[in-house]
Amino acid sequence: MNRTPKTLLVLALVAVVGMAFRVSWNALRDVARAIGADHTAATLYPFVVDGLMALALVATLVLTADARRFALRVLGTYTAASLVLNYVHGLVPALHGASVDWGRLADWNPANWALVLLATSLPVGSIYFGSDLVAKVLHHQPTPTANTEETVESVSNRSMAEQGESAPPMVTVYRAPIPLPVQVGFLKPTLPLKPLSAIEPVAVEPVSTVAADSTRPRRATGRVPDVARSARPKRTPAELLQEARAASADWPDTQLTADRIRKTVHTSAEKARGLRDALIAERAA
Repeated sequence: MNRTPKTLLVLALVAVVGMAFRVSWNALRDVARAIGADHTAATLYPFVVDGLMALALVATLVLTADARRFALRVLGTYTAASLVLNYVHGLVPALHGASVDWGRLADWNPANWALVLLATSLPVGSIYFGSDLVAKVLHHQPTPTANTEETVESVSNRSMAEQGESAPPMVTVYRAPIPLPVQVGFLKPTLPLKPLSAIEPVAVEPVSTVAADSTRPRRATGRVPDVARSARPKRTPAELLQEARAASADWPDTQLTADRIRKTVHTSAEKARGLRDALIAERAA
């Protein structure tokens, strides 16, 4: 609802409550004069009864739990008392005179005594209950409501450090029996392996690895110094073949192996196999 309709609704409510108070004020003033109140006291008497009703209504909107129920009881009690006194004012024509003096509120003595007790006890009750309601309102501390739902925008604006790292997913591995060692020359194990469908899956918690913080500063990488380099110059394939030919000149064919050539000329296994094949081809030719 817009602001203008709300304002009009509140003004209309204030007007209706004001007119209702004016009607009730007339009846309560005459009842106050009938129980012996002077002119000023009779004029203020309606504010004591109906005014406390308004105060209890405001306290009901503010308080909670037991304090709110107490305010509702006060509101209901004073509303019923005001209704009874307005009803008595309508039943007793003597209270409608221009100059109402002390009189009776009912012809039956017990009823008259009860009505006089009700009318005279309302001001005292207003002092007690009004003070109690004001104290409850002043000492009331509203409980903060926990906001358990976060908007999508607030979550997206939070950094990864604030949101917390998500737990790593569970990894499922298959636990298979370890076969016994096999004999040389046989490919079958001594025990048959279970099929993959019969292997029992086992959930394993992933271990999160954290890089260790090193306090030692890193050196800048760059060109390797000449002192750290190998003193042996890089040899060409022809030079390697010449060294291998000279070293294996007196070797028999049975000892011309790639491993012996690799150890003799100090080269890699791949180049040693190539040198072996080349030397065997030369000897065959």
